[in-house]
Amino acid sequence: MADTAKWYVVHTYSGYENTVKATIEKTVENRHLENLIHEVSIPLETVTELTEKGPKTYERKVFPGYVLVKMVMSDESWYVIKNVRGVTGFVGSGTKPTPLTDEEVAQMGVEKHEVVVSYSVGDRVTIVDGTLSNFTGTVESIDIPGNKVRVLVTMLGRETPVELDLEQVELLDET
Repeated sequence: MADTAKWYVVHTYSGYENTVKATIEKTVENRHLENLIHEVSIPLETVTELTEKGPKTYERKVFPGYVLVKMVMSDESWYVIKNVRGVTGFVGSGTKPTPLTDEEVAQMGVEKHEVVVSYSVGDRVTIVDGTLSNFTGTVESIDIPGNKVRVLVTMLGRETPVELDLEQVELLDET
């Protein structure tokens, strides 16, 4: 467990985020630390501003003054990050950096997990996993960010809505 890469939040001087990211990536490349420092990210969001000249779209930092680093915490990786110009330290209690939880990583959208489903609302599907395995129904709604699909299944002569994970359902092959 000790050598698992986790996401850490690095505090930087304001406006130094891009420089810090570039310096870390260059250091990793030069010193062959790919096994310790896996990824460096500056979460961005797309903003559309309505101006007199029409809409203007640009990307803005979600957390100014912070850079996210996916790394294996060790004396060496800590030292490399801590000594980058513009870094003021890690976020955490005292001197110990605190890794982000999986939930925090998901909320920040740092690691994108694209989900592609072969069915859409109104399609007939088969449930392939769980207690209702082999039941068929009609897709009522799909919530990709929530990883959920709502299927109307006929049980005991009544249509019953059932919420399932996206992967528990497959498009019914009606050929």
